[in-house]
Parts: sequence; C-alpha cells; structure tokens
Amino acid sequence: MASKKIITAKSKTFLENYLNNSSPTGFEVEGQKLWLSYLKPYIDEYFTDNYGTVVGVINPKADYKVVIEAHADEISWFVHYITDDGFIYVRRNGGSDHLIAPSKRVNIYTDKGIVKAVFGWPAIHTRQEKEDKPSLSNITLDCGCSSKEEVEKLGVHVGCVVTFEDEFTILNKNRYVARALDNRIGGFMIAEVARILKESKTELPFGLYIVNAVQEEIGLRGAQMIAQRIQPNVAIITDVCHDTGTPMLDKKVHGDFKGGNGPVLTYGPAVQNNLLKHIISIAEKNKIPFQRQAASRATGTDTDAFAYSNEGVPSALISLPIRYMHTTVEMCHEKDVENCIRLMLESVKALKNNQDFRYIK
Repeated sequence: MASKKIITAKSKTFLENYLNNSSPTGFEVEGQKLWLSYLKPYIDEYFTDNYGTVVGVINPKADYKVVIEAHADEISWFVHYITDDGFIYVRRNGGSDHLIAPSKRVNIYTDKGIVKAVFGWPAIHTRQEKEDKPSLSNITLDCGCSSKEEVEKLGVHVGCVVTFEDEFTILNKNRYVARALDNRIGGFMIAEVARILKESKTELPFGLYIVNAVQEEIGLRGAQMIAQRIQPNVAIITDVCHDTGTPMLDKKVHGDFKGGNGPVLTYGPAVQNNLLKHIISIAEKNKIPFQRQAASRATGTDTDAFAYSNEGVPSALISLPIRYMHTTVEMCHEKDVENCIRLMLESVKALKNNQDFRYIK
C-alpha cells in the first residue's frame, strides 16, 4: 500500500497552480478561491469566516466533528516607506528572511494589479566588508522608477503586500520545489484526503471538516477563530517541519528528520497522547513510515490553537519534512507527501463516531 502512488495528474496540476499563486498572510483570498474550487466536488457544503478561512464539510449534519487542518498563508513583505527617489523599504509580514532578499524578483500587489520589482543590491566591487550583510535597513525594492510620485502612479503605497516571484518545479522526478510549501502543500494534502474519500465512496459516521486556515504565520490567528466556530471533537493538523538532512543544521538542536523517510509525528503537551497513539497504530498497521519529533512547550503550529480551544480539543500534528524553510526554494519529497495523505486518510477512516480520547473516564 505504501508504495502505490495516489497523486493523480489532475491533482498535480492543481498543486502547481496553487503553489504558483500567492497567499500572503492577511491577503489569502485568491489562493483560497483556487483551493475551494478544487475541493468543491468532494464535499457536501462549505463556509468561510470573516478573515478568509475556508472550511469544506463532509456529512455536515453529524454531531461528532473531526477536523483535518492546514494553514493557507505564506510569509511576505509590506511596503513600509517610499523614498523621494523611488526606492521602497519593506517590513516583514510573518517570518520573511531578509538574508535571501537581495537580487530576488518580487510582485507588489496593488489595486491596479501586480507591479513587478526587484530587491536591488550593490555590486560586489562596490561594497565594503561591513556592508556585506543584508538587513531590513539596507534592502530596498526597485520598480524602475525615479521618484516617489512615479511609484505611487503605479498604484504602490504603504501597506501594499509583496511576495517573491518564482515557479513550482520538480527536481530528480521526486522533489517538489516552490515558494510557500509552508503550508499550501498542507492545503493540498487535506484536499486530497477529501478527494479520495469521495472517489472511494467512503461513508463517514461523523462530520469531517476540511479546514484551510488563514494567518498562521503571525500567531495561529485563523485557527484560533475557526476552532471556536466549529467546536470540533477531534483535530488532526498538518504542517511542515525541517528536513535536517541538509548542511548547516545541527541534529542535536533541531532533531533528526530526513525527506523520504515519512511524515513526522510530534510529541508535546498540546498533542493528545491517545490520539497520537491512534495515529501511530494506523501507521504501523498500514506500513506507513513515520518519524518522531519532540516539541518543547508549544508545537508552533495550529495544533496549539485547536488543542487549547473549547475547553480542550484532542489534537495531533502530522508534519511534512521540508528543506530550506522560509526561502523561495522550499523542497519536499513526493513520497512524503503521499504518505502524509495516506496517514491522515487512514487515521480519519479508523475513527469511531463519538470516540472518547480522554485519559480518565
């Protein structure tokens, strides 16, 4: 079972379009529309909230509610200050990395459409050693203008959101590379669970809520809001973690996880142990490889928001190991994507209606 491919050509086309689209924190709407369009044939109904989280529902009349969740937003930049001679300084929107910015192409989103620009950087011949390190005080956007007035005529103003420009690609036939695999790849995976359930005509005895939440990158905000609205009985969250099998990462600090070796299951206070044991038993039964991670205090993912909502929701985290997180070349192994989908799918199918995960009953 674990070797059988489940990602179809149609699925991969959606994934490419979804990853190439932008979904900055607070401005996720276009990505959410794409995601919902793909999901609609596989659900019974859907709803959205005031900030853009989208929820597809299977079996919506059921009292017992199970959530599978990913976050839809990506890191980006805000236009912060425009100089008189037309250069643009930026502010982070989420955990954007100023060190990788120099010489990158970007899209600035305005009411007049996308404005192309670049993060300029002085030639190596002209820099002093002390100036060699990029920082928020010295990286600037250049959209080819000579004055602030020219920039503003293009529709650019303080508060416009900015994303790097790049395209999805596949390396060595099995490595997906894109900006913002964190965490649109999660949105793809939960949508695939819904697709497979529909195509296999699987009937669930409970309501399944497929949640693509906004604003995770600035504090799990979308998950906090939607958890209160859904009030689920169980939540299985998917996000990304570090593939530490790359240079410059210390396994003693970050853990030992390698792309291609399977999903990563997290141990930590927010992870409900009986639900985690359920998922591990499903992995072992179905011969789905997995890796283990220990979280200190918080997982740093939407798991924390769901776990501590509504007087406590049994929650667990299934992570996809990726290389080069928060860069434009985030990379994951196709085999891990498929095994994450399988593990979520089989874990959901094995849940019982009104299943009680409490330790003491």
